[in-house]
Amino acid sequence: MSPEAQLEEALCLAALNVPDRVVRARFLDQACAGDPRLRAAVEELLLAHEHAEDFFERGRAAVNAPELDAQAVAILKHTVAGMELEVLTDEQVGSRLGRYLLVQKIGEGGCGTVYLAEQETPVRRQVALKVIKLGMDTKSVIARFEAERQALAMMDHPNIARVLDAGATATGRPFFVMELVRGTRITQYCNEEHFDTDQRLRLFIKVCHAIQHAHQKGVIHRDIKPSNILLSLHDGEPVPKVIDFGIAKATAGRLTDHTLFTAIEQFVGTPAYMSPEQADNTAMDVDTRSDIYSLGVLLYELLTGRTPFDTEMLMQSGMDGMRRTLREQEPQLPSTMITTMRQTELTLTAGQRHAEPPKLISQLKGDLDWIVMKALEKDRNRRYETANGLAMDIQRYLVNEPVVARPPSQVYRLKKLVRRNQFTFIAGAAVAVALLLGLGLSTWLFLRERASNRREARLRAEAEDRAKITQAVMLVSQGEFEEADGVLNQVNNFPADPTLDCASALRSVGEWMALQGRWQPASGRYSALLKVNQLSAAGQIILDYQASGVLLAASGDRAGYGRFWQLAVTNFDTMPNGSILLACLLLPVDPMQIERLKPLAAATEKQIHLVPKSRQSEWTFMPIGLWQYRCGNDAAAIQWCQRAQAQGQRFPPCDAVVDATLAMAYHHQGQVSEACAELVQARQLIDAKFKSGLDRGRPGYGYWFDWLYARQVVQEAAALVNCDAATSGSD
Repeated sequence: MSPEAQLEEALCLAALNVPDRVVRARFLDQACAGDPRLRAAVEELLLAHEHAEDFFERGRAAVNAPELDAQAVAILKHTVAGMELEVLTDEQVGSRLGRYLLVQKIGEGGCGTVYLAEQETPVRRQVALKVIKLGMDTKSVIARFEAERQALAMMDHPNIARVLDAGATATGRPFFVMELVRGTRITQYCNEEHFDTDQRLRLFIKVCHAIQHAHQKGVIHRDIKPSNILLSLHDGEPVPKVIDFGIAKATAGRLTDHTLFTAIEQFVGTPAYMSPEQADNTAMDVDTRSDIYSLGVLLYELLTGRTPFDTEMLMQSGMDGMRRTLREQEPQLPSTMITTMRQTELTLTAGQRHAEPPKLISQLKGDLDWIVMKALEKDRNRRYETANGLAMDIQRYLVNEPVVARPPSQVYRLKKLVRRNQFTFIAGAAVAVALLLGLGLSTWLFLRERASNRREARLRAEAEDRAKITQAVMLVSQGEFEEADGVLNQVNNFPADPTLDCASALRSVGEWMALQGRWQPASGRYSALLKVNQLSAAGQIILDYQASGVLLAASGDRAGYGRFWQLAVTNFDTMPNGSILLACLLLPVDPMQIERLKPLAAATEKQIHLVPKSRQSEWTFMPIGLWQYRCGNDAAAIQWCQRAQAQGQRFPPCDAVVDATLAMAYHHQGQVSEACAELVQARQLIDAKFKSGLDRGRPGYGYWFDWLYARQVVQEAAALVNCDAATSGSD
């Protein structure tokens, strides 16, 4: 078939998928603009298609007409033999294909028809049977059909419809049998059930895992959209199923021995869900990241009720207009899309998500906006690399962890702007350069020498500081901490781009001082560490915050401790972390501090319910017990501390903090004997540890700063609870 004929056939098939004749005409106006010969050829194919349908209808009526004589009936039957009879048998409801009885037509695509069928042997069950439609059994369509069967046959995932069997009709048209999925498209189901944002995201994560499975099998779906993701209930839980791999593309190996051909100017996929590279007819290297884009569109629609680009507008703009929109036009942020809706639509959309409009907008702003926009990046190198990567970022959002997606930098935005307006920027830049050269030359000469002198002085000072830091690192590695501390004292300014070695040297010297009981100089080293420690892992940074706070309290620097906890709250905000909460509660708090700490405490308490019981320990509950005590809620503090004591996993420094907190809470409740009993236990633990001396410690059992923290709280409890007076009074 020539390229011209292939193009005509492709446009005819695309037009047949547009049922509305007005929209179809607009589509052909755009697609055939400037080529009347092409438009006439496509119109002729469409007319032939309609005449063919009329012919079969007339033939069927004629054969069944009672007034025809026997000779006329024989002539008509001979005319339609091999075509109409096949329709009356293989595709008629009630007929059989092998061991399958066709019960009901349940769907129809561009090249195939799907039936509800009953299998009788070797097991009785209902299945979905898909067979190529008459007139569509060209080589390219058969190749796609077989590709879908091969793609599905490779899948083994609970969220992907399974292939059960395959075969061919009496005339050789292939069919295959799939698991019957009785469900509703994912967007419709979520709207009807009024699923909130979190529920929609959890369903979407399952879809991502299914697509990841397909990618690991070497298959790209290439047509991810709501109608290809159906939801049904299993044991009362909604389960998504990905269907229709009809235009799937293998990333490794081949799916069939036939050529899967895509004609010039023919779209493979659904425009509103199609990635820019998939829409580009010159793109021969569509990979798994194209599905990431389509997942981003699906997520956009689940969150807002709309796709980033309106489907009808894309169709009306013609193929070139579609490609231009998908390649160049940036979609609105989901939160911005919501705000542009009319009030009635906004109220309906928010209601379907079980939220008020302001709350829905607030939910989408920030992390969800950037997760969606990262998936929808025009440059596929800036998208998530895998479907699992997208799912993991959504999971981070759900548990209030920092997400990988971040807003594009200003430099990146400027590059995109320049690329879209290249000639304007070139002309403007040329004029600006001409104006500025004359004005700037004299100023530049004047400032050059002064800036050069300053730069040389700064670079010289920075080089000296870096050399001293390197020397301190070497001394620490040799165990010469005193000498390393002396060298660090000579550093005027720690670099703005610190290294892990610099942070390690400050930490090692500070810890060495702390183990000697030199709290004040140790706190100075850790305070410097918090300013430069930007490269360490998150867990290490949290440990450094704990150590810094306890050293400031132990050295009696209340002003420094006040600055510390405000810095900790600013940096960690609502991130659930009991260790940071503890570090901010070491000294008695005032009402202002309680208000600042409430979001952090609420997030930490909420996180407890997400931790499996098998992983819960005394550390899990102890921070909330101390928080309740600081807030003046003695009864609640006792309950949380008792929950901590009831855990199987208990640790000595944690025991001491829990006992001391209980002692203070019991004292306020007037339970003197209970308070004294808890205080005695706490003192015994602290006395035994500090008698043997502090050491670095280890995870779980407690680091040196955990013990120092415990001693600080026990000392506070001892100053409050007078057990000697209670004992003499009882005598």
